[in-house]
Amino acid sequence: MSLKLVNISKIFNDPDHPKKKVAAVEDVNLEIYEGEMVSFLGPSGCGKTTTLRMVSGFETPTTGEIWLSGKMINDLPPNKRDTAMVFQSYAIFPHLSVRQNIAFGLELKGYDKKTIEGEVDKIMEIMDLQDYSNRRPDQLSGGQQQRVALARSIINKPSMLLFDEPLSNLDAKLREQMRFEIRKIQQSFKITSIYVTHDQAEAMIVSDRIVVMNKGHIMQIGTPFEIYSKPANQFVADFVGRVNSVQGKITSLDSGDGFSVDFDGSVKKIPGKLKNAAVGDTVNAIVRPESLKVKDFNSQDTALFHGKIIKMVYLGPTVEYDIEIPGRDPIYAVTHNPIEEGFFSVGDEVSVDFSPVAVHLLEAQE
Repeated sequence: MSLKLVNISKIFNDPDHPKKKVAAVEDVNLEIYEGEMVSFLGPSGCGKTTTLRMVSGFETPTTGEIWLSGKMINDLPPNKRDTAMVFQSYAIFPHLSVRQNIAFGLELKGYDKKTIEGEVDKIMEIMDLQDYSNRRPDQLSGGQQQRVALARSIINKPSMLLFDEPLSNLDAKLREQMRFEIRKIQQSFKITSIYVTHDQAEAMIVSDRIVVMNKGHIMQIGTPFEIYSKPANQFVADFVGRVNSVQGKITSLDSGDGFSVDFDGSVKKIPGKLKNAAVGDTVNAIVRPESLKVKDFNSQDTALFHGKIIKMVYLGPTVEYDIEIPGRDPIYAVTHNPIEEGFFSVGDEVSVDFSPVAVHLLEAQE
């Protein structure tokens, strides 16, 4: 089942100023395709949960249209939308066993006992819950409770699954494990899904595409790779992972796609496209920490920058450095395989460079 949002907005009254209106979501347009898992990612208050609640029917759009499989559903109540919500709090019944919780939706729909038992057996095996059939929720771990909530939603075979920050109540290790489980389950059932989160790593792992939101607006829609490596603006670049924004000046427009950019006297040919770019314009080179090359300082080196290590954090497979660059903001770098590449200590002088293909250009005013 596919979903289409057309010019969706949600306006609330400001509780502190009753005559003032606040746009929680403004003019959102989005299409989600059958079997796709799309994450809404953004800071608190960006509009991602409000958008999800409009899709589910718990909020009504102020303007715009919501289409599910070619049918406009604006006026349908939540129980008529053929969607299922997986809540942050799990929302499973504490007085019912695992089996009874999972069967509840089918019982409401009036299925016969034999059909219910067969469907519950199948879903419990898929979710690896068959050994917990008669336990109550308070006898389960957080991860097991989350699987029960998922099973209860999936067994009703909804057209769309809606996840409202489902892992926020779990500890870090269990959260990492459940990300992969949710993705595996969604792919095995091929259920069109929306996943709301403020966790960038979580969105990267579970998503076919990510919708980055801020202040009620969509900032970018793309695959995890596109969002990370080719952010559409400075907000996306800063919000999704750590990033270095290195200013330079365009010295020439190269034939084909790309520019020659001057960074403090060192010119690099950077691939990419910018609207209305002209010679002399200032641009931001977006460089991820892992794309930087850090080496021993050599006065004869043609590296882009020379600097001094002001912070070093050893993490086993990686080493993180903060590097002070004269006349610029500090640069953050991550090196891999430190056993081969060696270590630098605080106070060491180093050279810093990057490959042009690892850079994404943005207009400086963004």
